Amino acid sequence: MLNHELIVYRAFEPEEGQILEDIAFLMERGEAMAQEGGEARGKARDLLHRSVNSLLELAGTNGFYGNLWHCYLANLLVNHENSYSRACEIRGAVEGTVNEAALHDIAIFKQLYDYDFGPLTAALDMPFFGMVLSYEPCPEAGRIYNTRIRDRICALARQMSGARTAQEMKDELTGFYREYGVGKFGLHKAFRVARDEHGVHIVPILNIRHVHMDDLVGYELAKEKLIENTEAFVAGKPANNCLLYGDAGTGKSSSIKAITNEYYDRGLRIIEVYKHQFQDLNEVIAQIKSRNYRFIIYMDDLSFEDFEIEYKYLKAVIEGGLEKKPENVLIYATSNRRHLIRESFHDRDGTDFSEKHGGDTVQEKLSLASRFGVSIYFGAPSMEEYQQIVEKLAQRNGIETAGEELRQEAVRWEMRHGGFSGRTAQQFIDHLLGKEQQ
Repeated sequence: MLNHELIVYRAFEPEEGQILEDIAFLMERGEAMAQEGGEARGKARDLLHRSVNSLLELAGTNGFYGNLWHCYLANLLVNHENSYSRACEIRGAVEGTVNEAALHDIAIFKQLYDYDFGPLTAALDMPFFGMVLSYEPCPEAGRIYNTRIRDRICALARQMSGARTAQEMKDELTGFYREYGVGKFGLHKAFRVARDEHGVHIVPILNIRHVHMDDLVGYELAKEKLIENTEAFVAGKPANNCLLYGDAGTGKSSSIKAITNEYYDRGLRIIEVYKHQFQDLNEVIAQIKSRNYRFIIYMDDLSFEDFEIEYKYLKAVIEGGLEKKPENVLIYATSNRRHLIRESFHDRDGTDFSEKHGGDTVQEKLSLASRFGVSIYFGAPSMEEYQQIVEKLAQRNGIETAGEELRQEAVRWEMRHGGFSGRTAQQFIDHLLGKEQQ
């Protein structure tokens, strides 16, 4: 079968490659099985029914439309991480012998693209197969990709189907790799870490809040410092690990999410790691250090009690051992504490006589925060600043409450809901919007 002749684009995941396996088999043997009749014809029909079901399920989970067979093939190609696709991600076309192997495989995919299903479906009396060749999705379809990526994969499927030669087809695919990258890191912005019996895995986060820096009112100096450091990082210049600290609800985590959205197009990706996963950090870094992306390892609400020792793993990763820290990895953390690790007066004044060198304990605990080259403070706004944030958020959301009335209501809301902060302001606006929709 054609798919068994692939060189570079082979060894698909079982769930991903099954449709290709089944339809390639039918392309080669389906019409003969139909003529044979009986059990052989029934098997071929069952196989095609199963393929239709799988393509429709693919459309539902990915939001694909148009020719689902072509979209499926395009999806295989944009997700397959191999020597050619990894070389092309973000950088575009590359030189070398690997191009010959890739072109050989794309020529096979062109045959798969160009196959006329008419005689096969006629022989098996299955005219409804046409529904997967011109599919219209329901509005709610699509949970795997964001709309932009989904549309780009469907567009790639159309472009590749219109290519006159395998080389033109390969050029379209290479253009996709240059624009988006390949595989999970190319098609997703944010990730989390999971561990199972097979090891440590970096798993895409499918729903990330689409907040941008312009959406965050206030904190201009803090945002400027964060943008400056991130800008240097994505440009391949020296940059520092960042600690965003300060009062709760002041936009520290939202700023990190905004950075993720702002710089995704320039190859920035973010991996969220929780405190109990710090022992897996070296494995995570090993999986990403050779990729052509820039990765931020993100730790939200980072702090340690004095009995917790996970911070030692973090210190080791930031400081680095014998191996040089990869240039494409930074650590961004948020915390309500400046020094991250809880200290006691015993640490400071030596009244805990069980430890002879109390000063060493202090330095041990302070040294973690000092490993973040950039520390950015997010303080609670004053009442006037809080009211200004409320007014700007109200304007953005089309709330027409008069200025002074709005300011007074905002203060009354704050008195019942936990202090001046950007979070409190947003919660107040959400409250007003909810009342308007009742």
